[in-house]
Amino acid sequence: MLALVRHGQTDWNAAGRLQGHTDVPLNSLGRQQAYDAGASLSAGGWDVLVSSPLVRAVETAQIIGSQVGLELAETLPELLERDYGGIEGTVLRGMDRPHIDELMRQAEPEVDVAVRGIAGLQALLRTYPEQNIIAVAHGTILRLTLNTLHGTPRDYILNGEAVELDPNVVLGYRPDPDQLAATRS
Repeated sequence: MLALVRHGQTDWNAAGRLQGHTDVPLNSLGRQQAYDAGASLSAGGWDVLVSSPLVRAVETAQIIGSQVGLELAETLPELLERDYGGIEGTVLRGMDRPHIDELMRQAEPEVDVAVRGIAGLQALLRTYPEQNIIAVAHGTILRLTLNTLHGTPRDYILNGEAVELDPNVVLGYRPDPDQLAATRS
């Protein structure tokens, strides 16, 4: 089994700010969400716990670990959130779609985020074969990774939400080079 968990809420999440690589800690609600996620996963028989290296993911993983009886095994840079560059900290609420789309041109391309996320999960599954893994990361990378793997859009992943994913889907994924080239042009 593979469970993907979005970190708990931060003050930037609450304000609607783009966080990306900015290292923002959990707030009190985020810690409760992490605790709740751990409680929901506590009966799963988990073997390995990993996270993105950002503090909000690490703290979420540590709280989950206290519930499932695991220490954080490692942090994986491939699970970092999308890099929003110079627009990190921007509040998008209330902006019209064309303005948001224009700002997002400064961010790491979505296809690159998804490919990085999938490659990181594939490496993780090869490192810990036949293990039940919890991976804590971020909303956008998880959403884009899941959308690419499943071929269906998912608009949002809640803070503290756990999504189980079949490891065979991850290991069996092969990117279509033509699709990747078209997305980047």
